[in-house]
Amino acid sequence: MNATTYGLDLAKSIFQLYWVDPETGETHSRRLSKTQLISFLSNRTPGKFVLEACGGAHWWARKIISLGHEAILLHPKYVRPFVRTNKTDAADARAIWTAAQQPGMRPIPVKTEAQQALLGLHRIRSELVDSRTRQVNQIRGLLGEYGLHFVLGRKAAMAQFVTRLSEIEQTIPAPLWRLLSRQLQRLRQLDAEILAAEQEIAAWLKAEPAAQCVDAIPGIGPITATALVATMGSPQAYRSGRAFAASLGLVPTQSGTGGKVHLGHISKRGDPYLRKLLTHGARIVLTRSKRRPCWAEALLVRRPTNVAIVALANKMARTAWALLAHRRVYEPGYVSARPA
Repeated sequence: MNATTYGLDLAKSIFQLYWVDPETGETHSRRLSKTQLISFLSNRTPGKFVLEACGGAHWWARKIISLGHEAILLHPKYVRPFVRTNKTDAADARAIWTAAQQPGMRPIPVKTEAQQALLGLHRIRSELVDSRTRQVNQIRGLLGEYGLHFVLGRKAAMAQFVTRLSEIEQTIPAPLWRLLSRQLQRLRQLDAEILAAEQEIAAWLKAEPAAQCVDAIPGIGPITATALVATMGSPQAYRSGRAFAASLGLVPTQSGTGGKVHLGHISKRGDPYLRKLLTHGARIVLTRSKRRPCWAEALLVRRPTNVAIVALANKMARTAWALLAHRRVYEPGYVSARPA
C-alpha cells in the first residue's frame, strides 16, 4: 500500500494539513497548532509530507524525518499555479498536495543543521560587508562636501581616513566630526566582525573534505567553496552538473513556439548569493589570471566579456558537482570522455 501524501502549509503558530485517504478517497483538512502537529506526526503511520521551501521548512523537514516520515520540499513557484481562487491556509495546503501529485516536480534537498548554520554565517558576513561598504561611501560623500577627497578603494580610503584625521577634524564642523569619529570606530568594529565570520567559515572548510575538494577549482576560494557545498546539500539531488548550474540561474532562458527555441539572458533563478560568488570568481579568472582556459580565450574573441564570464561560472558549478557526485579530486588537465 502506498504511503499517504500530506500537504503541509507552514506558519509561525498555526499549521494547515490536507490529505486524501488512499483507501476511501475521503479528503481531510485540519488546522493544528505546533504542539498538535508534532503529536499528530508522532502518532501517525509513516507517510510523505510535502512542504513549501519557506522559512523554517528545513527544520520542520528534519523534524518530520526524525519521527519516521518522508519530507519533501517544493519550490513555492511550483505550488502557486495550483492555488484555487482565494489564497488561504487551507487552499495553500491543498495546492501543495496537488503539486506533489504532478510528475517531474524536482524537490529541494533538505539541509542539515550544520549546512544551515554555515549559510547563516555567510548571510551575516554578507550583510556586514554591505554595511561596511555603505558606511565608507557615506563618509567619503560627506567629506567630499567639504572639499576633502580620498583615493578610490575601501582599504586605501580607510588608510587615508586614519592618516588625515587631524585635517578632517579641523575642516568639518564639530557636531559632524563627533558623529563621524564614531562611524570610523564602527568601521573598525565591522572589520573585526567580518574577520571573525571568515575565521568560522575557514574552520568549517578545514573540517569538510567536500569543501576542500571544491576549493581546488580555479576561481573558487574558501568563501565560495563552503557556500557551494552547503547550498548544494547532496549532489545526488541533481541529475547532472547542468541541472545544478540551471538551479543557480547560470543558464539562458528559453522561449519558443512552432519548434523554434530562442535563448535569452541567464534565468537568474536559485540562490543569488552563490551565483554572485561564482560570477565574481569567474571574472577574476578571466581578467587577472595568467592561466585562462583555452576555450574561454576562444570564446572571448567571439562573444562579449560578460558572456564568457557567465559561461565560466557555469563551468565552475558543473565541475564542482562532478567532483562531489563522482568523488574525484580536481585535475587541471582532465578531459572528460562520454561513456560508450
